[in-house]
Amino acid sequence: MSLDTPPTGCLHTPVLRERGQREVFCGLTGIIWLHRKMQDAFFLVVGSRTCAHLLQSAAGVMIFAEPRFGTAILEEKDLAGLADAHQELEREVERLLSRRPDIRQLFLVGSCPSEVIKLDLSRTAERLNARHGPSVRVYNYSGSGIETTFTQGEDACLAAMVPGLAETQDETLLVVGALPDVVEDQCLSLLTQMGIRNVSFLPSRRASDAPKVGENTRFILTQPFLADTAHALERRGAQRIVAPFPFGEEGTTDWLRAVAKRHGVMLETFDAVTAAPRARARKAVAAHAETLRGKTLFMFPDSQLEIPLARFLARECGMLPVEVGTPYLHRGLMEPELALLPQTVLSEGQDVDLQLDRHAALKPDLTVCGLGLANPLEAAGHATKWAIELVFTPVHFYEQAGDLAGLFSRPLRRRALLQGAAR
Repeated sequence: MSLDTPPTGCLHTPVLRERGQREVFCGLTGIIWLHRKMQDAFFLVVGSRTCAHLLQSAAGVMIFAEPRFGTAILEEKDLAGLADAHQELEREVERLLSRRPDIRQLFLVGSCPSEVIKLDLSRTAERLNARHGPSVRVYNYSGSGIETTFTQGEDACLAAMVPGLAETQDETLLVVGALPDVVEDQCLSLLTQMGIRNVSFLPSRRASDAPKVGENTRFILTQPFLADTAHALERRGAQRIVAPFPFGEEGTTDWLRAVAKRHGVMLETFDAVTAAPRARARKAVAAHAETLRGKTLFMFPDSQLEIPLARFLARECGMLPVEVGTPYLHRGLMEPELALLPQTVLSEGQDVDLQLDRHAALKPDLTVCGLGLANPLEAAGHATKWAIELVFTPVHFYEQAGDLAGLFSRPLRRRALLQGAAR
């Protein structure tokens, strides 16, 4: 399948827009994978004890292990306006930087409490940059869950970094989205074998490797939830390469083909580089497709990964999506995916009660949803897959295609084994 495929699929499918009760994590969750990727960064959440407990639980680490994140806890006197929260925050930052001299990037992350009391983290970041730059770069962004879903934390973080990237007139390729190091290495290897040079990644592993951006920069997204980052790069003059997202053999091939076309890579070279990993990916997916083929799929809106994953499960694994929900449908980013997605019900936003009613009527074989819905649905007899696991697990590009399919086949196999044992 190539990007020249006639646009059909769900491009013109009406979208059911939901505006009701939501069940999602907040954007602070993105810190868990971002702090592992950015090895000289520290994420300081300005929030409550609830924020601190969320991060500690989600990361699975204790604070005395000194991870590269922490929480500046807003006490009652801060919330009541009895203390200058800006001064207290700057004092905590000074203590942090004196104790952790390895920090080269510091992110001040807003939360629901800090937004409610109108704490101006942007001005704080400016003052700290004037004091500690250029050895330490201070950014700020919001991880509040008031109006966002959890993957938008990464989008806000990367968008905050774009204005500070150095300018370049060189022709460069920028791959955008936090990837595990092993997956990033695989991506770079494929691009290098095609003869594509001057490749950089956002975010980079270290501040010293930060990419440069200019009018001759072409960028391509690896994650479907990076709309604000894409707009920020376009404001810097960079040009986006339009492609499906690199999930599964088909998505990865079309993603790489879009890059190859922009860089004038010969078809023979492209086929020679991708033939072996494509074959491995197809073989790995086929082992799980036997379990998934013909099974119905319902996806609650949670991560903004839903449409690309539904495309992968339908076209490569033979599943039948009966409803695909997403927190926000950005048509500019999703057009290639919608063209490939077989006809189904599309919903944007969330109204939990109405979606649960539709789910109960459809009785799907597999449900992809958030943690808050998974346990009650399992108790009601439904096989579920936690949506958040799809963000924490390496699932991009050829070598992870089988692992991606396995994330969906395992719940069905587990349920079949349990039902067999109960007989």
